[in-house]
Amino acid sequence: MTLALMFPGQGAQSPDFLHRLPQHDAVRRTLDEASAALGLDVLSLDSADALRSTVAVQVGLAVAGVAFARALADEGLVPQFSAGLSVGAYPAAVSCGAVTFGDALHMVRKRAELMEAAWPSGYGLTAISGLSETQIETLAQVQSREGGEPVYVGNVNAPRQIVVAGADTALAAFATRALAAGARKAQRLAVSVPSHCELLADAAEELAAWSRDIVFRAPQGLYIDNRGGRPLHTGEAIRADLATNMRYTVRWFDALTVMVESGATVLVEAPPAQVLTDIAREQFPDVAALSASSLPFDRLVPIVRRRLDEDG
Repeated sequence: MTLALMFPGQGAQSPDFLHRLPQHDAVRRTLDEASAALGLDVLSLDSADALRSTVAVQVGLAVAGVAFARALADEGLVPQFSAGLSVGAYPAAVSCGAVTFGDALHMVRKRAELMEAAWPSGYGLTAISGLSETQIETLAQVQSREGGEPVYVGNVNAPRQIVVAGADTALAAFATRALAAGARKAQRLAVSVPSHCELLADAAEELAAWSRDIVFRAPQGLYIDNRGGRPLHTGEAIRADLATNMRYTVRWFDALTVMVESGATVLVEAPPAQVLTDIAREQFPDVAALSASSLPFDRLVPIVRRRLDEDG
């Protein structure tokens, strides 16, 4: 059995996404546990108003990912690979036993608070489709040389799907530049902080210091990191990945490639979106990629079992 779980990052959220989680005992237990740990009703985090907060979004995504992973585990579907994009790395770490759910929730909340405080407004992310990382970097250098505000490569989601980070005005100027250079699409994402670049270096250092007493363990199965897109085998390495991934480029395509080349044949994306599923289907069409947000849970489980049986 070669199952991989993929956990999406900020930008995947939509109103009521926690309310759309599967009606499953494991999900209900997880929501209750999260509410008790945080001292609030986590189902209040997914309203349209609440989702204006980076803290609500990131905590909600962590809760959704863990709830879904636990529901799958209750059905006997335990992943051999766990990987998450950006804040999705936190439920990935919980799903493979590297950190407890409660500790991960507190760390996510602190992470989001630090990110929000560092750049409270006027910053974000834009996804550029159709240009390579090298082309994006060249255009970014030209923008800076010409006196424009800088942008940074934040995510490499696929060879020609790159996310850039920066100030709103810098992103708008860069989108125009990228489209003129042949990009198919430039889309502003529902993220209000400049994730995965040096603008968050101080926040990352503060989170690393804040989290040094949290207990991390060696993962059960393979945890694939964000910064290098490679397996991490110790609790300390996973702690460092979670604490500092906000300041480094997310190498999601490398992580996806490592999972597939290491034998993952069924990839399942946790709620609430299917961006990672679409990337996997496009880049690795021979691998079964399934989105939990597009299938009822009672249909998803037998499909995953069947695909795994076919593989085995």
